[in-house]
Parts: sequence; structure tokens; C-alpha cells
Amino acid sequence: MFSAFINTFKIPELRQRILFTLAVLVFVRLGSSIPCPGINSAVLQEYFSSVAQDPAGGLLNMVNLFSGGALSSCAIFSLTIMPYISASIIMQLAQGVVPSLGRLAREEGGRQKITQYTRLGTLILCLVQGYLLAASFESPQNIPMLPGIEEVMQRMGPLVPNPGWMFRIVTVITLTAGTMLLMWMGEQITHRGIGNGISLIIAVGILAQLPAALVQGWQMFNPAETGQEAKSPLLLVLLIAFLFFVIAATVMIIQALRKVPVSYAKQVRGNRMYQGQSSYLPLKVNYAGVMPIIFASAILMFPSTMVGLIFREYDWAGKVVSILSEGAVYYTLYGVMIFFFSYFWVAMVFNPTQIADDMKKSGGFIPGVRPGEPTAKFLDFSMTRLTFAGALFLTALALLPMLISHGLRVPFLTASFFGGTSLLIIVGVMLDTMRQTETFLLQRHYDGFLKKGRIRGRSNADRYQSSDGVAGERIGWLLVLVGIIILGGIVATFI
Repeated sequence: MFSAFINTFKIPELRQRILFTLAVLVFVRLGSSIPCPGINSAVLQEYFSSVAQDPAGGLLNMVNLFSGGALSSCAIFSLTIMPYISASIIMQLAQGVVPSLGRLAREEGGRQKITQYTRLGTLILCLVQGYLLAASFESPQNIPMLPGIEEVMQRMGPLVPNPGWMFRIVTVITLTAGTMLLMWMGEQITHRGIGNGISLIIAVGILAQLPAALVQGWQMFNPAETGQEAKSPLLLVLLIAFLFFVIAATVMIIQALRKVPVSYAKQVRGNRMYQGQSSYLPLKVNYAGVMPIIFASAILMFPSTMVGLIFREYDWAGKVVSILSEGAVYYTLYGVMIFFFSYFWVAMVFNPTQIADDMKKSGGFIPGVRPGEPTAKFLDFSMTRLTFAGALFLTALALLPMLISHGLRVPFLTASFFGGTSLLIIVGVMLDTMRQTETFLLQRHYDGFLKKGRIRGRSNADRYQSSDGVAGERIGWLLVLVGIIILGGIVATFI
């Protein structure tokens, strides 16, 4: 494996792609530290520091985790890339509901139009979410997810010194431009770099919080820093062993699939007869990926937020928000909704009838199963059983951080790396990036990362579409600029 990492820099195109990807990710992290104009970012930073050790602030810490810490700084990338992902999910679901969009996606050049619609939807979502976030910045004491921020504002002043429409307009423009810039940089990584740009941006933002998570985890076992009772060292050993077990299980489930054998009959084309071939149809165990967790989190977050905003003056509103944010009722609803949306996503995306028709048109059939409707029923039955196993694992993985945080009194930021969406995204992105890198290595007759087989990616399709690499001179100047930025940050730290 170590020789494979060394060989990656022996291939000029792959080396340029890796350096380009790293350079763009540096700019992504830089934008997550630049605060929006007109905001006293020190207020939120102090507040997030005060609730970092509180397991009850799991929902707030989770939102900040996926922003890569940008929310705690009121940065220009506070909306992150989530509006683009939301627009992509909406468009993908719409293709299964609206027949015209489904036909457009299968037509030549239809994917480009779908992409344009997704970008337009991203812009609209950015404007709406940007305005709501700007209004929340003006009166953060009314946000249910920020209890106790009034005390911080009394010590350090208001979060927005000069509220008003001018502040809202500037903030909306800044946040929208930040998200659109993130979307553009993600597309540049996908075409000119290595890996999926959007996924890499999310994964890097999550990994950027890993040092803080390690510090908070270490403070559990250091009573001199926390002022609380020190945890047993045996607990640290058990947590580390359990972490390795969860990571190994996550890799296995992401890679797990059932290979349905497919045979193709002999075909006569012109004066030539082509022999029948044998292949397989991969059915993934975790076909839905992280989508069920995202759906469940968004749906549970919506009613608690609306009740806290509209009925915040009533006593019962606080109880409803507490029930829908933590506790046994929240865990039960969260697990049931993840299990349900696992089947829902498969039902929306996986179309056994279309797959059976495509196989029949190309002369393919599953041995022992008749083509047409029997094949569709067989695929639907097989996918239903696989989804049951994947949904069970996904539900358990999503509940792990919450159970560890509340059961062992571990800070939520530390517990979030023991499972949930963050671990799924990090493992999936690493596997996908390693797969694409291995493709370059094998094409140049180098050994891959594993000698006993190849790495499978997260997507169903294993094709990698390469594009022209970035010129070496541009990469050099880009790296020089990145080096100047890093050097300036180091100098500023010690001044």
C-alpha cells in the first residue's frame, strides 16, 4: 500500500490532479474562517466553546460539524454545500415522480439540463436560507437551538451591532456567493482533480473538526483541565477498540453487495456471430447511503424549530422542543424514520421493471429466471431483503453517537466520529477517492492499493471519466499562492 502512495506521484497527470485537489481544499478551509461583514463572530465562537462539552447540544454541534466549523465563525461558507445537495436530492426524486423529467434525464444532453435546473434550485435555496440565517443572526436569543446565548451577548455585546435591511441584504449576498463558489470549486475538483468534489468538501469540513474532537475526548481523562471526575483509562481502551470495530463494519457494509449473475445470448451482427457473455448485476446492501439519515434529521428538526419560533412564549413549547430534540421519544422516532426512508429511497431510485426491460432488450437474462416481469419480481424481492439488512445497520450506526454521548457522557463532537453520517461520509469518500486513484495506477501498470482485489466505489457504475489535467505551470503558481496563505496564517498566529 505504501508503494502505491509513492507511485501516485510518479504519474504526471495523477500528480497534477492530486496537487490541484489539495490546493482547492485549502481555499475551501480558508473561506470557512472568513466571517460575514457586520457580525461579531467572537460571540458565537464563545458560545460554541461553552456548549462543546454538553451532550444536550448534539443537534447544534452536528450542524456546526457539517459546516466544517464555519457556522461557529459566522463565515461566508456558513450555508456550506448543503443547498446544492438538497437541490440535487429534489431533482433526483422529481425524476421518479415527474415523467417529463425522467424522460429528459434519459435523452441525449438531458443530464446537462438537469444540472442547470439543479444549479438554479441551489440559487433559490441559498437566497431563502441566507435570509433566514441573517434574520436569526439579528435575534439569536429567539433560536431554540441556542439556549443561553443571552448570557454570552451580555458579556461580549450583540452578535449583530447594526441590524437592519442593509445587513440582511449584504449577508444574503455573501452567503449565497459563498455557496455558489463552493459548488463551482467542487465541480472543478471533479473534472480537474481526483475524487468527487462535493463529497470531498463535506468530508474535509468534517475532518477539520477532528482535532477539536480529540482535545475534548482527552479532557475527559484529564481532571486537571476539566475540573470533573476523571474517566477510567479502561474506558479509553474500550472506546478505541470500539472505534476500530465500527470503522471496519462501516467499510464492510459500504462495500457489501450481492452479485446477481446475468448471461447474454449469442448475437448475430452482420456476418459475424458474437459469443454469449456472463456478467453480474451488483445490488448494494446499503443502496440508500446517507440519504435516510439526512431525511430523518431534516424532518425531525423542522417541527421543533417551527414550534420554538412561533410559540416560544408558551411553556409547553419548550417541552415539545426538548422532546423532539433529545430523549427516548426522539431516538425512537429517529430510528423508525431512518428505517422507513431506507426503503423509501430504494423505491424511488431503484426501478426493477426498467432494469428487466433493458436486460431483455440487450439479450440478457438471469439464469433460472424468465425475462420480463419474473425478472423484475426477482430483483424487487432480492433488493427488499438486502435493504432490510442495510436499514438495520444504518439505524444502529446513526444512533451510536447519541447513545455514546448520553450514556457515557462523551462530548457529542467526539462521539460523532463513532458513527452516524460523518463516519459514513468519511469512509465513503476515502474509498471512492482511492478507487479513482487506483484506476490511474492500474492503467499505468502499477500495483493498486490492495494486491488481492480492487477497491469498489460507492456508486453502482465503476466507470471513471478522465479529463485533461491542469497544466503544470498553473499548478505551480497555485501552490505558491497556497504556500503564501499558509505562511501568512502561521506568522499571524505568533504576532
